[in-house]
Amino acid sequence: MRCDYHTHTNYSDGSVAESMLRAAADAGLDAIGFADHCNVSTDERLQTIKRAWGFNLDLTYERRREGLDALREHTDLRVFDAVEMDYTPRDEPEIEAFLDEAGFDYAVGSVHELDGTNVHYEAHFADQSDAERERHVADYFDALVALVESELFDVAAHLDLVERNPALRGYATADQYHRVAEALEASATVPEINAGRVTAAYGEFHPTPTFLDVLLEYDIEFVLGSDAHDPDELAPRKDELETFVATHGVPTTELGA
Repeated sequence: MRCDYHTHTNYSDGSVAESMLRAAADAGLDAIGFADHCNVSTDERLQTIKRAWGFNLDLTYERRREGLDALREHTDLRVFDAVEMDYTPRDEPEIEAFLDEAGFDYAVGSVHELDGTNVHYEAHFADQSDAERERHVADYFDALVALVESELFDVAAHLDLVERNPALRGYATADQYHRVAEALEASATVPEINAGRVTAAYGEFHPTPTFLDVLLEYDIEFVLGSDAHDPDELAPRKDELETFVATHGVPTTELGA
């Protein structure tokens, strides 16, 4: 089954689901997973950010589910009702309760918060010392390992998201890569090959080739995700993913079979 397990709709920061579904069909996929952002943290600051960005799938997932059911009536593609959850260790009880209640086809876990801000926010880290940046990257990988070990998620998303931020790029270590690989080897959680910036300025997949080489040393399989937010992003990222997997010998698996 050729599936893109990581896309977004207008229920978070993506496009209308019908247009994403058409793009998946045009790209020759057999299935598409809609994994909209969701944050259930009780932290007041994060709740404010959540309301500002509209990442309210915990309040709207039933409405989206009705919409996906309607789409299924008019397509031969398999449509997955999924979620991308923001993860921090302190929020595990709230995440577990919500996922148990909602019953998604699968759950994607992501570490987006670092040093009290979004990991993408370059300006926050740009003036910090090398030691501070090293510490933040270490914190990121600590959280990623905790995400995997929590067994709350089917998929661990964009494993080295810190590489997208020029201020944090290059601080990850081989030891951190091996810690993640060991956690994944012992877990039911599956990592993804994420193409979210492969056709943009960053130009790399997640994980980076160095990290991927470490992961391939372990008994780990992957799923593929374009991380597309717009229909025009889906096909080119899908093509890049398929070429990358074929040329690098990446073993893949299926979810929700």
